[in-house]
Amino acid sequence: MEEKRFDPYQFIGFVLIAMILTWMLYVNRPEEGASPVPEPQKTEAASEQKKVAPPLQLNDSLQKVNFQSTFGIFSNWMTDQGASTQRLENNDLLLEVNPKGGLLTLVQLKEYTDYLDQPLELVKEGNNAFNVQFTTKDGRRLNTKDFYFSPQLSTDNGKQVLSLKAAVAPNQYLEFVYAIDTDNFLVDFSVQSTGIANLLDSSEPAILSWETSAYRNSKSIDYEGRYTELTYGYEEDKVDYLSLAGSDEESPEAVRWISFRQHFFSAILVPTKPIDRLTVTSDNLADDESLDEVFTKKFGVLIPLNYQSGEFSSQFEYYFGVTDYETLKSYDRDLESSIPLGWGIFGWLNRFIFLPLFGFLSSFLPHGIAIVLMTIIVRLAMSPVTYKSYVSQIKMKVLRPEIEELNKKYKDNAVKRQQETMSLYNRAGANPMAGCIPALLQLPVFYALFTFFPVAFELRKKSFLWADDLSSYDSILDLGFSIPFYGDHVSLFPILASIAIFFYTQMTTGQQAMPQQPGMPNMKIIMYLMPLMMLFFFNNYASGLSLYYFVSNLLTIFLMLVIKNYIIDDKKIHAKIEENKKKPKKAGGFSARLQKAMEEAEKQKKARGR
Repeated sequence: MEEKRFDPYQFIGFVLIAMILTWMLYVNRPEEGASPVPEPQKTEAASEQKKVAPPLQLNDSLQKVNFQSTFGIFSNWMTDQGASTQRLENNDLLLEVNPKGGLLTLVQLKEYTDYLDQPLELVKEGNNAFNVQFTTKDGRRLNTKDFYFSPQLSTDNGKQVLSLKAAVAPNQYLEFVYAIDTDNFLVDFSVQSTGIANLLDSSEPAILSWETSAYRNSKSIDYEGRYTELTYGYEEDKVDYLSLAGSDEESPEAVRWISFRQHFFSAILVPTKPIDRLTVTSDNLADDESLDEVFTKKFGVLIPLNYQSGEFSSQFEYYFGVTDYETLKSYDRDLESSIPLGWGIFGWLNRFIFLPLFGFLSSFLPHGIAIVLMTIIVRLAMSPVTYKSYVSQIKMKVLRPEIEELNKKYKDNAVKRQQETMSLYNRAGANPMAGCIPALLQLPVFYALFTFFPVAFELRKKSFLWADDLSSYDSILDLGFSIPFYGDHVSLFPILASIAIFFYTQMTTGQQAMPQQPGMPNMKIIMYLMPLMMLFFFNNYASGLSLYYFVSNLLTIFLMLVIKNYIIDDKKIHAKIEENKKKPKKAGGFSARLQKAMEEAEKQKKARGR
């Protein structure tokens, strides 16, 4: 699996986590011493039509003559046949199709509601545009959005099938077909021309265009916008995304599917075979959280339709449904890859550990309790790492007085100071890197869970304590005004998580004297800023994520207290170090090489001073 880009908001969170781990490393450090789709068929296709005329009124003979002059044999396609909107329905979906243009005008997910408890509708009130543009041999450029199709609803092997035809003769027509089964989120769709090869100019590609403006479905439009994006799968197993901010456009090749993801709900177009090349576009429509925006993003795709024997024909599947990993995976089309679970080891941890674990726990426990229990399991699994890190801190604390003496003694000779410091570590049996490795081992887990909770569909509209929706923020106070980078409300779980981080920082910094080094930033001050930064960053994030960080830091504090008071004896560690210092010990491995390099540097320095 290949995912080319970082989500910028996830990257910010990654940086915050990395800063915490950097501090953990710091306190244990050794002391110093391709060609696009043809342009003429882009979204301006309608304006390129030679003549545009209003729907034909049959009682207007003059207008009829004008239509025939403009559209020739195709003038009947521009005539309103008086057909009504057609409806398709199964256990999961309710669809409405307008005979004009064969356009989906309503897609409702029957079992779900939005943040206002209104019916969840991915398509409604004109937010969806669909068109096929093609050229005739006499130079006319026609658009199916202007056609009036004749609908016919039938049943085939349990499927509801809606055929929409625009015919010039019984055996000469353009046809759209929609079909849905009894129980799933898939809609079969095909477009094909029949018997009109002699009328079509196959030297000019037919272009299918689909545009959708994504409706706001969450309390925080800013937070929802971070996970609303156009995603596409290409080649065998690669995935890419368009930019979350501003406007973006790409022309990928060998495309297997295109997803218009609206955080927890998706509209996905799946061709029956990969498309050689197409164009995808994305525009951000909501930049201001304070505004009551209706839409978050606008997505579009332009697909060339291949001609065979002078006719064009293409088959697709629409997926209109939940952005849930297990649901998407069940369709066996790699659609689950549209969910941003992280790249590399982070995605691996989510797919094979955290998703199954949380799915199992939430199957018999309330979702808030499942988060707490999962956090406990994760922290207990990582407790050996916590123990190693804490032991390293204790050893460094014991050696601190001697290190400070070396710093004073060799304050004017950095190389010699470093030599003696490394010698002390070697004789005492202390490894300054021992505290670094455990911290680095925790990083994949921290970041994997940071990406997991915001996209966990199971949390949507699940309550816990004062949080009415674990997939959104847990507001306890509406401010009535907006604070930059914070928002217009106060969320409680981020406050609790920040307090826990503060006390954890107090405990860990208390293990080290951390004297201020010349030219070095005051890491203690920086780390005290971390709780404040976390508070601002997570105020609009999913309360389930803040709950995890709160519980995780509480458990870490508890484990450190248990280790300190019941497992580790500072006096024994000190005695062991003193015993090791008395034993002759030859430096080996990295320490030996480092010490040798410093000795060589010292010799060169003396040679230059002669």
